[in-house]
Amino acid sequence: MSKPVEAGCGAAITDTEGRILLIQRLKEPEAGAWGLPGGKVDFGERAEDTARREIHEELGVEIELTGLACIAETIDAGDGRHWVAPVYSARILAGTPQVMEPEKHGGWGWFALDALPAPLTSPAKDWLKSALKQAGKG
Repeated sequence: MSKPVEAGCGAAITDTEGRILLIQRLKEPEAGAWGLPGGKVDFGERAEDTARREIHEELGVEIELTGLACIAETIDAGDGRHWVAPVYSARILAGTPQVMEPEKHGGWGWFALDALPAPLTSPAKDWLKSALKQAGKG
């Protein structure tokens, strides 16, 4: 019997210096890896609304989505699931990031694209590949 594909979403939040905000995952999929904030889309919830809600729940900030950055796909990265997730480009409108769910996240930080932590989650890698390609570097 096949399993259903799960829908998630995330946000590539950048600052005025071009750094990306990443959070460290403590749970599967990809426990221990650094990735984009986001989460599971609830039935009937638009992905854009999910991104704003999840980032507020995870980091305590309000964001503005500025476009669709890429579509990320994670297949069995430790949880036996297949995830498909739009990743939105975003910026912080209000608040200072902080870990709001310490049982899920080990920390957060701003990172230059040439100094990213390791390992990165699949969606973070998908976003980086897309960002470098758009910048003519990929």
